[in-house]
Amino acid sequence: MEYNMPPTAENLKKYINAISKEHPCSKIFFVGKSVLGRKIPVLSIGKPTGSILFTGATHGSEWLTSLVLFRFFDEVCRAFEQGEKLCKINVGSALSKRGLCIIPVLNPDGVEISLKGKSGALSSGKNVERLAKGDFRHWNANAKGVDINHNFGAGWDILHEIERKNGIFGPSPRQYGGPKAFSEPETRAVCGFCSTFDISRLYSFHSQGEEIYWYYGPGTPLISRDIAEEFSLSCGYKIAVPKGMASHGGLKDWYIEKFKRPGFTVEIGIGENPLPLSDFEKIYKKILPALVKALIM
Repeated sequence: MEYNMPPTAENLKKYINAISKEHPCSKIFFVGKSVLGRKIPVLSIGKPTGSILFTGATHGSEWLTSLVLFRFFDEVCRAFEQGEKLCKINVGSALSKRGLCIIPVLNPDGVEISLKGKSGALSSGKNVERLAKGDFRHWNANAKGVDINHNFGAGWDILHEIERKNGIFGPSPRQYGGPKAFSEPETRAVCGFCSTFDISRLYSFHSQGEEIYWYYGPGTPLISRDIAEEFSLSCGYKIAVPKGMASHGGLKDWYIEKFKRPGFTVEIGIGENPLPLSDFEKIYKKILPALVKALIM
């Protein structure tokens, strides 16, 4: 399967159907729905309980992350079914210890808006058009103008104050954390998934910057730094500390605070969002060894 089409709703279905048809080892199910009722898919291989979770496309304009995750899942399934190694790691052995779940598009409405503009917002089209002011490509929020990665509970009050100091008081194409923490269905869907399936590691993929964030408060496990260093050595991404409006309210932050387990934000690629499709191959080739290493760390 060639992952050379942006993940519009139509193409998302094509990718999911292709994986389901080609890989009998895979399980496809849905964890919830977006504001506009679009299903949020999960790709799973191995036992989902206690698995590693990769999430992509939390921000609409960062949709290239979903293609990276689709292709990685495809290659993991193929290596598993054929009894082959991937980047010198025995996939079958790794998955016998801990499964892998991937939510390739956590924010399907935001992706559709970024790719299709007003028509992607369906019944919210007029409001989205008003907020976007003609710039749909850089839309990050969900269909209500809430930035999902500002909507998780960890430090939400602090983040809300930072938003207000930066002139963000309500729905916006980016960086508005919502009327309260966990107000959005997309947020609640992934939180419920982590709790239901007792997720053991979390990697939240964003773009851009080629960085990995690993720390959030005193509950951060000591092993998290070691994992981040191994990830960095495998792909050359820098270990970094988020600042300002990136310092609270994220999925990684909530996961670490809630479960006291290793959680990471990974920023793929270099450039300006949305990263172009032409960057996909070089981004994927560079990060692949680290994605495989994540299966055993």
